[in-house]
Amino acid sequence: MAVQLPLWHHYLQAVQSRAAPRAQDFQRAEDVVLTVLEHVHAMDPRFLVDYSRDLGAFQFALRSSEEPVHLEVPLGLDAEALLIEEPASMQPADGPASCRLGVPTEGAGLERWTSEDVFSASPESDADSQCCGHIAPSKVLSVLRDLLVAAIVHCKHHNVIAPGSLNASSLQEEELHLSLLVSSGWRTIRFNVVPVVRRRHRLSTPEWASLVTGFPAGSLERILGLGVDLVPASAQLWRVSTDHLLSRLLSALGTFPGHRLDGLCILDRVNHDSWRDEGQSAGLTFHHLKMVLLWASVFFPAPEDWADLEGAVYRLLVVLLCCLATRNLPHFLWPGQNLLRFSGLDLGALYQRVERFASQPEASLRIHVTHLGSSPPPRIDNGIKALLQLPASDSAYWVTAYFDVLLDKFQVFNIQDKDRIAAMQSIFRKTKALGSEES
Repeated sequence: MAVQLPLWHHYLQAVQSRAAPRAQDFQRAEDVVLTVLEHVHAMDPRFLVDYSRDLGAFQFALRSSEEPVHLEVPLGLDAEALLIEEPASMQPADGPASCRLGVPTEGAGLERWTSEDVFSASPESDADSQCCGHIAPSKVLSVLRDLLVAAIVHCKHHNVIAPGSLNASSLQEEELHLSLLVSSGWRTIRFNVVPVVRRRHRLSTPEWASLVTGFPAGSLERILGLGVDLVPASAQLWRVSTDHLLSRLLSALGTFPGHRLDGLCILDRVNHDSWRDEGQSAGLTFHHLKMVLLWASVFFPAPEDWADLEGAVYRLLVVLLCCLATRNLPHFLWPGQNLLRFSGLDLGALYQRVERFASQPEASLRIHVTHLGSSPPPRIDNGIKALLQLPASDSAYWVTAYFDVLLDKFQVFNIQDKDRIAAMQSIFRKTKALGSEES
């Protein structure tokens, strides 16, 4: 395995060589959008400009893909003064619930949000209701769209932004966000501008949190305590968004020693180049891979797990392969929500591509065809898929020892801890016994 190590680092260096220019392009493009939003705020103080969330460039530099960037526009209201009306049928484990934002009949300080342009009044038949109406996402988006158009015209007329730097033609699309195309250098970045309502309501700590030993003491709780956002879910409904919390968790992982984020960079580049055919085919997103890394950090908490670059990549791979084989990638904060369920992806074909890479990664770890030498033989046989599907029938396999078995199958289990080895051997014997019974 040591012979292949330079190949992984060579590939990583090539990927990371683009990180600094990407971050600079992003920051220039973000400056253009923030300049426009500053004028939006000047025209309508209900829409704020948020300079505090500095993780956009960080994540954009990690990626190889050109997926849209979400940019949030906070609404200037106190969410705690609103009535959050959630459907009774939604269970917390199902994932983020949809809700309506009601304005209390006796609410104070919300007068700006009861104007007809953003507010839908309750019917007179609801006289006994505690709220006089609701803030409608569709109306908020419509107002913000008109403000963006006016702000862009103003900024261009006064030469505040460079000619040709911003394309607003996609603003007419009927979506739950507003798209702006910004040119920066030779790159065009799509920003999905999303109105958000900030809530101080913190998420409850998930059951798996007790397994997380890699995070500094109290850091996980502090991040989850930042609260959640509400973003448009439909014309009348809002939904909880945890994007900011997940980004904070990812940023925290980057402060640990080891190759966690390096592994994510490599897989995202391989995903873009090989699994998505240079971004031309539908497939996994950076959000999917980010979720895989967060789960891998739970299952592999020891620093030794991330000390080796190749081993770090395979820790993400075994989790990803298991999710594809079982057709279930649980949301990190709502494990009951399956991120693959409505993805529309051909998961069978995608699994085959990922397994092929895991078995013989050398063919994909090339920057140029001349860098490709002879590939070692495959690391695994075709029987691995049956092993990967076990968590679908028994959640007891969704544990570190099970994934250690998979690492051993891929010849990258390099842990010396006796307890980890014993647990891995125990679950391996269980899988062997299960296979004997089925045969």
